[in-house]
Amino acid sequence: MGMSKGRHRFLESVHLLEVRHAVKRYETAAGAFTALNGVDIQVDSGEFVAVIGKSGSGKSTLLNIIAGIDRPTSGEVMVDGTAVHLLRERQIAPWRGRTIGVIFQFFQLLPTLTVIENVMLPMDFCHMFPSRERRDRALDLLERVDLAEHAHKLPTALSGGQQQRVAIARALANDPPILLADEPTGNLDSQTAEAVFRLFMELVDTGKTIVMVTHDTDLARKVTRAIVLRDGEVIDETVNQPRSLVGSD
Repeated sequence: MGMSKGRHRFLESVHLLEVRHAVKRYETAAGAFTALNGVDIQVDSGEFVAVIGKSGSGKSTLLNIIAGIDRPTSGEVMVDGTAVHLLRERQIAPWRGRTIGVIFQFFQLLPTLTVIENVMLPMDFCHMFPSRERRDRALDLLERVDLAEHAHKLPTALSGGQQQRVAIARALANDPPILLADEPTGNLDSQTAEAVFRLFMELVDTGKTIVMVTHDTDLARKVTRAIVLRDGEVIDETVNQPRSLVGSD
């Protein structure tokens, strides 16, 4: 009741994630800059999608408008039944906390909190799961990424690869349907990157949906689909063979 026609039409989207005609312009000292120029993408539940393209192609901007970190100048962003571009400012963070797990290139763990406290933080923020269950749930998630024995250390005591796995556990804290990963292996050596990528594939096997920005074309060949951006536009879409998700070659 009381919905605008635009929002009502959008709620009929059959995709878990849909971006329609997204434009993002920034005003800079040098003039207007268009980061996204009419982008359309659809992602269905259980897909593992890579977004690839050179620096400045709009990859991170696309991820940011999906997560509600940034708003499109025009166009629509629909995620799991919510028109994200229509959310009020105070609604965005609680919505994101429940719906999307975000994983960054530089981990962004809070340095003064222990590993387990970092993983509990999203549960505390969104009041997800009874408070007495949160520590056990965080420990289970750390177990899943093989880091339970480091639960009470500070992030600085861990290697880069271990910190990224903590960041993945934190992203899973509220059991969101979608994980967005911005260059999650960009700061890791190739062996560690491969281990993190395998963890992503296991998560997809359990029903998670992952959209990953990456420069790594080898990784992009192993996901279900790759979307190529250039100068803020989708120029190519490649569907890979489903069998490539079963183990690595």
